[in-house]
Amino acid sequence: MLDSLQAGDPMKDEDYARWVRLNLPHARTIAQRIGRSLEALGAFGEVGNGHAAPLADAYDALEMRLRGFDEDPPAAEALRAADEAAALARALVEAILATPARGDRLGQHVRNLFECLGLPEEGAELSLLCTDRSRGCPPSS
Repeated sequence: MLDSLQAGDPMKDEDYARWVRLNLPHARTIAQRIGRSLEALGAFGEVGNGHAAPLADAYDALEMRLRGFDEDPPAAEALRAADEAAALARALVEAILATPARGDRLGQHVRNLFECLGLPEEGAELSLLCTDRSRGCPPSS
């Protein structure tokens, strides 16, 4: 994907369309909100419950990747970092889905995270899996 961003080459239209939507500092904030939501849902629980360690590891990896972004870097670096963060965010969603933790706010945070990574369509799909509605539960208040 980033082949078009070699020195002196113009950016491909699809890379540019994604780059203008990136907001890595806000992605960092949203990742922290996901962590707080997971804590509130008791998802991290005790390490012995079989779910906490993989979930905590997936969350920590994403949080560490996004930690240094106080500002968005140049386009090529931003897209590379967003790709890495998106892979970690997908792993976090998989870890969430291995737990009973669900909530509308959690789903919204997942959606917002992927929007900040320039992947709004993927975020819309994955966010639905993290809501109360994904289990046929009534909406939380």
